[in-house]
Amino acid sequence: MPSKTKKKKQAVLPVLNADAAGIDIGATEIFVAVPKDRDAEPVRSFQTFTEDLRTLCRWLQACHIRTVAMESTGVYWIPLLQMLEAAGMEVLLVNARYVKNVPGRKTDVADCQWIQYLHSVGLLKASFRPAQEVCAIRSVLRHRDNLVGLASQHVLHMQKALDQMNLQLHHVISDITGTTGLAIIDAVLAGERDAERLAALRDPRIRTAKETIAKALIGDYRPEHLFTLQQSVSLFRVYQSQIRACEAEIERLISRLMTKTDATSQPLPLAKDSVKKCKVMTPARAITLREEGYRVLGVDLTSIPGISVLTVQTILAELGPDLSKFRSAAAFSSWMGLCPNNEISGGKVLRAGTRRVKNRVAVALRMAAQSLQGSQSALGAFYRRMRTRLGAPKAITAAAHKLARIIYHLLATRQAYEDTVFSRLETQHARSVENRLRAQARVLGFDLVVAERVP
Repeated sequence: MPSKTKKKKQAVLPVLNADAAGIDIGATEIFVAVPKDRDAEPVRSFQTFTEDLRTLCRWLQACHIRTVAMESTGVYWIPLLQMLEAAGMEVLLVNARYVKNVPGRKTDVADCQWIQYLHSVGLLKASFRPAQEVCAIRSVLRHRDNLVGLASQHVLHMQKALDQMNLQLHHVISDITGTTGLAIIDAVLAGERDAERLAALRDPRIRTAKETIAKALIGDYRPEHLFTLQQSVSLFRVYQSQIRACEAEIERLISRLMTKTDATSQPLPLAKDSVKKCKVMTPARAITLREEGYRVLGVDLTSIPGISVLTVQTILAELGPDLSKFRSAAAFSSWMGLCPNNEISGGKVLRAGTRRVKNRVAVALRMAAQSLQGSQSALGAFYRRMRTRLGAPKAITAAAHKLARIIYHLLATRQAYEDTVFSRLETQHARSVENRLRAQARVLGFDLVVAERVP
């Protein structure tokens, strides 16, 4: 008698999004999958021309699709996402790491079908994307960052040309693109060769002596190196003009954002010295940027130790004033990769470090945390204590994590920053350290005596 074979029961997940589609993005071709009951050909491919994208949107509407999931592949997804949102569809932009298909079966058709299945059963979560007006600011700010990097390359070319002529100007002054450096370089390019006359162009604020500068300007003025120097200076100034245009556009876009706090009814507190004496931009622009950040965000983030106006600008451009898409401060910190990511298997912790995340806000907060080294605030004391215990890299991450949680709380509640809470915690920590030292002294037979502080 033949043996009866038992059929394996296959678990089927419940469909949560019946009107869901999946899209696999490419540079020249896009593959789209819809539920099998919506069309005789549930998987179609479209080219990336604008007319083809419009045809894609019309086909999805004909299939009664309401929500779409796609990978965030480069910048190819931006035109299609904007068209789908304009057509009234919900678009989930997901991390490609979270929608990986089974190894060995990766094709464009299989990818879009896999994305459609994951989205239909509710296993996909949208990546954070701010409002469109904030995205506009973000695009211009990121372009400005690229221009700054390109301009710095031409500064290196200027230094190389000076080295080849044995002009040590960039070794005796801190910045050859400042008032003194550019004045001297312009005079050199204009034909001036007298070292004393060139050194006379020194700005009175320069600490280097006039004689030292004159000695550094005696060299071998070769025409080929002067030509490369001229080219580098011209390109540097072109990029500087473009950077100023970007800054003006950023200010214009920020001014169009909705006001959350009126400075007339709720006056802005006095700016700290780091804003008044800002070195990376003019003090007037720093004060204006602080005021605009206070108006849009509803709270003055520069009151937090370590947070500068540049950090506020990054937060405003990358996040915007609304953090409601993050369910908590912990989720906000996890999105930036600033909290521990414990990988546990078999009851053992395999890895306890943070996730490798490329996030501009996280980079800005790490720089802000590093600036707490000399701060006399409670956050500065926390950073120094963490650095003593864990080392500099982990201390920077821990301080950046604390700054992220503070920023989330301030933006969510629109409360002013109060250092008293952290000061109280630091006082409690100091008291516990003192008690521990007294206990250790008693064990060793000693007694601690509080020394009088010398005024």
